Amino acid sequence: MQSKRQLIIHAGLLLLGLGTLPLTPALAADASTLTHVHGLSYSPDGERIMIPSHHGLAVFSGGRWSMAPGPAHDYMGYSATRDALYSSGHAAPGSGRDTPFGLIKSSDGGLSWKNLGLEGESDFHTLGTSYATGAVYVFNHGVNSRMSQSGIHHTRNDGMQWKHAAAKGLVGDLKALAVHPDDADIVAAATLSGLYLSRDAAQTFSRVVGGRQVLTSAFDLDGQSLLFSAYAGKPSLLRFGLAPGAAPQALSLPAMSEDAVAYIAQNPVRRDELAIATFKRSVYLSKDGGRSWSAIAVAGATRASEVK
Repeated sequence: MQSKRQLIIHAGLLLLGLGTLPLTPALAADASTLTHVHGLSYSPDGERIMIPSHHGLAVFSGGRWSMAPGPAHDYMGYSATRDALYSSGHAAPGSGRDTPFGLIKSSDGGLSWKNLGLEGESDFHTLGTSYATGAVYVFNHGVNSRMSQSGIHHTRNDGMQWKHAAAKGLVGDLKALAVHPDDADIVAAATLSGLYLSRDAAQTFSRVVGGRQVLTSAFDLDGQSLLFSAYAGKPSLLRFGLAPGAAPQALSLPAMSEDAVAYIAQNPVRRDELAIATFKRSVYLSKDGGRSWSAIAVAGATRASEVK
């Protein structure tokens, strides 16, 4: 039996010994309070951090928070590539767009979005993209007009064609998908049973890290390792090398009380800079590859950067 203080994530809730938290850490319209966090990414020039939520995109740039121009949609399953943003979710009231979105894409930093199909049919909360190739993987809970069965699907041409992946060997409640930046056949899956890796486009998976709940993962943009968040009595952030025989290496974390890392992002220009967002809506920056951290939001309250 799990201990009273063990973190359990199931059916959209983060369950702790002293209560419950929303699974998706969130966002008032003025960006002074993060009321939901549905993803985390850097802009291609490395100058902006973007956080999607129920009410549009919050942006951290130049040490300050603001709301991005563009529609205040409810973005879910948000993921960034070198050239575009991809998301799912629901349209803002009065926008006139079909909802749920299916798969949408923005090539201008969220100012405008293009429908890539399945609008009005599917809302993909679990979505991962390959940074350089643009491949998109999703988990679909039910059938739709382009997917004849539930499970993991992927597209290499912006939703014109989808392929189902058998995901043999994948065990546990799926929490996140991450795709290698240069090889779209390499996919990581974070589940409550551990960290799983596929090298054949999610047809088969092998568990590479066990003994802990893995909550999210992100490939390093050099393609040589994975960063992942885990919980086993306490939160952890680790790096796992893709070379044979590699073992996970722990990174530091800021002090957390009944919390854990929900999203991880790497600056594409300054690769030693990392950002993490937690389930309790705190956001931290590291300029030294995860050795030290500075808060830019704490428990949803945004603040100016302390990082110079």
